[in-house]
Amino acid sequence: MSLPNENKLIMSECRREFEELLRSTGRENIEYVIEDIAELGFFEAPASTKFHLNEEGGLCQHSLNVCRIALRLREQMIDMMPDMEERLSRDSVIIASLLHDVCKSDIYKPTILKKKNDLGTWEDVPGYTVDYNNFPVGHGEKSVIVILRCGFDLTNDEILAIRWHMTAWDLPFQSADIKSNLNTARENCPLLCLIQSADSLAAGIIEIKS
Repeated sequence: MSLPNENKLIMSECRREFEELLRSTGRENIEYVIEDIAELGFFEAPASTKFHLNEEGGLCQHSLNVCRIALRLREQMIDMMPDMEERLSRDSVIIASLLHDVCKSDIYKPTILKKKNDLGTWEDVPGYTVDYNNFPVGHGEKSVIVILRCGFDLTNDEILAIRWHMTAWDLPFQSADIKSNLNTARENCPLLCLIQSADSLAAGIIEIKS
């Protein structure tokens, strides 16, 4: 387990890399995005309550993992299909991957949970609970809205990739019309498929608990 000072150093390095990647796109108003999500608590938030990176700063780490994977997948796709270089712009990959989960910035609240230790005795451990009361509008939808409210202009592909990145986790709760919209989006937006894949690989392999 990392010591508190080590955790703070990791969080600081992750934030630095996150901000540098966003700024590398040169997109207008990116500083407003960084400032606003920082105020929401993005850089301190966990990525989940009990699954992947459920620790302080986990959300930023997860977003970076998704971005690193997505950029590598982009290069592989371009090698296989050269026309993908234009359809999967590096800037869009960075923006969609780093910002896909900004909806989580303010939903996790610190709490004390009960957990059995190695001796079978229940003990108090720090953890998180979820509170959607602040803005209960949906997952990918909320991320898109938060970003647009920063005065940042997302492309259509970036909106689709962020909105639909949950895919199977979202589908059981969606209507037939919405599922049809997703199918159409996937057929026409390679960025959407790329972000979905990178998100799944990050949470399901890189960040999986041993």
